[in-house]
Amino acid sequence: MNALPSTKRYHAAWHRFARFVAQRMLLRPVVHLTTKVTVRGAENLDGLAVPFVVVANHSSHLDAPLLITELPRRYTRTMAVNAAADYFYRWWWMKATTSLFFNTYPVSRTNADMGKGRGLANKLLSENVPVVVFPEGTRRNTEGGVKRFKPGAAALSIAQGVPCVPVAIIGTNEAMPVGQWWPKRGRPPVTLVIGAPIHPREGERTRDLTERLEAKVGAMVATGDPGAEGKPRDTAEPDPPAQRPSDHAQKEEAS
Repeated sequence: MNALPSTKRYHAAWHRFARFVAQRMLLRPVVHLTTKVTVRGAENLDGLAVPFVVVANHSSHLDAPLLITELPRRYTRTMAVNAAADYFYRWWWMKATTSLFFNTYPVSRTNADMGKGRGLANKLLSENVPVVVFPEGTRRNTEGGVKRFKPGAAALSIAQGVPCVPVAIIGTNEAMPVGQWWPKRGRPPVTLVIGAPIHPREGERTRDLTERLEAKVGAMVATGDPGAEGKPRDTAEPDPPAQRPSDHAQKEEAS
C-alpha cells in the first residue's frame, strides 16, 4: 500500500506567504479586472470553524480562481482545492503553478492515475485544512442544471464529521467557456452564492447526503438565492417518461 504524500507544504509558512502573494496580489486583481464579481450569502460563513468541505458546481477554469479569491482569507490561507491528476499533474510546471495559486491536491479520474492522492483529502481535513471538491467530476455547462454529484464530498463529510459548505458558481461558463484560457472582453458578470453549512445527519448514508448537496447547489445555481432549497432527485416528482430507458441506464455509478 502506497504511503500518503506529505502534507507539510499545506502548512508551511513560506508556502502560505507565497500563496498570499499569488492569490491576493496577483490573481484577485486579475479576476476583478476581467469580470464583474458578485458574492451572495457570505454571512452564512459567520462563526464557521475549520475544517469543512466546500462543495461547488464546476463549469469553467474560472471557478477555482473565483472561489479562492472571494472566500474569506481566514479560510483560503490554508484551503486546498482538488485538481484532476490526469490534467493538472501531467507536467511539473503545471503542478507547481496550480499548487502555488490553489494549494491543490490530486484526485484520480483515469485508471492510469488511480490511487494518486488517495486518502489525502481525509488527511488534510484531519489536520484542519478545509478542502474544495467539485462533485460533478469535470467541467459542465450549467444549462439544464447541475449534473449528478459523485459521492466523494459526502463521504469526506461523514468520515470526518465535518460540515459541507454548498456553493453555486454562476456565469463562469459564459465568461470563460471550456476551451478558453481568458475571460471574454467586457467584464462579464460572475456570481458566487454561498449557502448555509450542511451537516451530516446521524447515521446518514453517503448517497443521501450526496443527494441533499446536489439539490442545494442545484437550487442555488437556478435561482442565485443562498436560501434556495431543492428536492433530491430520488424524492422529487419524476417527469413522465417518454421512453423507458433500461434499468442499467437509470443507474449512475458514483465514484
